[in-house]
Amino acid sequence: MMKRTLFTVVIILLFNFIGTAQQPKGIFGVSNWMYNWTNFKPATTDYNEATDIITGVISKDTKLYKRNTYLLNGIVYVTNNAVLTIEPGTVIRGDQESCGTLVVTKGAKIIAEGNETDPIVFTSNKNTLARRPGDWGGIILLGQAPINKIGGMGYLDFNLNPAMSYYGGEDVGDSSGILKYVRIEYSGRKLNAHKELNGLSMAGVGRKTILDYIQISFSNDDSFECYGGDVNLNNLISYRTTDDDFDFTQGAQANLNNSIAIRHPYSSDISGSRCFEIDSYDKPNNVDFTKKMTKVNANNITLINMEENDQGLVRESIYIKEKSNLSLNNCVISGFSPFILLDEKIEYLSANLARISLNNITVNRCKGKIVSQAEEFNTEINNWYSNDAFAIEYTDIPKKDLFTDVSLRSTPDFRVKVNNLIGRN
Repeated sequence: MMKRTLFTVVIILLFNFIGTAQQPKGIFGVSNWMYNWTNFKPATTDYNEATDIITGVISKDTKLYKRNTYLLNGIVYVTNNAVLTIEPGTVIRGDQESCGTLVVTKGAKIIAEGNETDPIVFTSNKNTLARRPGDWGGIILLGQAPINKIGGMGYLDFNLNPAMSYYGGEDVGDSSGILKYVRIEYSGRKLNAHKELNGLSMAGVGRKTILDYIQISFSNDDSFECYGGDVNLNNLISYRTTDDDFDFTQGAQANLNNSIAIRHPYSSDISGSRCFEIDSYDKPNNVDFTKKMTKVNANNITLINMEENDQGLVRESIYIKEKSNLSLNNCVISGFSPFILLDEKIEYLSANLARISLNNITVNRCKGKIVSQAEEFNTEINNWYSNDAFAIEYTDIPKKDLFTDVSLRSTPDFRVKVNNLIGRN
């Protein structure tokens, strides 16, 4: 009888705990998962001079070793179903003049699995203090997962070899390999007056690709961009990118979890920059409307403008175009103007706004809520998202009081402070 009574008490206490537990908002973890492997001052980090050159085509299984430092010279293609394996702690430096770029083609794989104390680093070949966004190209993964372009196939407009730059297919479970505990610094070389490379371009990438613990810093264009595909993205950091932090297009199906964009107004493009840009296609005549439109499920995301009293060139935190879907849950957004901007083609209709699901969001120090480029829809949009069911909380808390440690002198901690009372539910 005593055991049964004790068991009943334990069950009651457990259910009471679950019922009153606070759902974490923004990035979370038992400890600060940015510790050890990240670098918020890459301009002053000494890297060894390159001892080996990577160039041309890698058509057979190849391994790069920590004991060497590599120079990525020109556009390097991994082809013929080859696997490029990179040892933890390896440094690869990108050449500017030749636009050092790594392209993992359809069927090939990259296994770049660093660890917390020994990350893999792709960075500029320039000396300390001379490094700038756009010092080299970037990393491009081309997979066999679906995209919504007519014909189900696409080519990236990055001055690549057309025979080795196509992507798309029907294999949702395709794998382009592993990127884990990886840093990508100073990528995004300018190709022409209107085009730069991204830090990490994922085109038709499938859901068995592991993309976890990746920091992209000082990219000259987007940090992470998905062109279609079906991807799971976890523990990503975009830091001081020039354009967008996370860009989704061509029917991308993306799950983004426990990730952060850290913006600075003086690292933003003159055309304006956002943390999220979500669209389903570039031009209607290029899209197969029988295919899936872009859908992003974003959970426990933190978006922060580090200069909360100076918008500079930073725009809204999220921009959504027509026929695109976003589910945003348990997030913290701080310091933008406005919070979300909707494309003018998203007219006020329940079928349109139902594509944009918001739940348990703290919107802090943002100059404006959810607005449309077409001002005539704003009253109805405001009424729609004023429903308590969305659990959107507007606050005005200094970032130093909202987050655990916002100092970028070493390793910041952007988890919400334990004693902060925001978002109790």
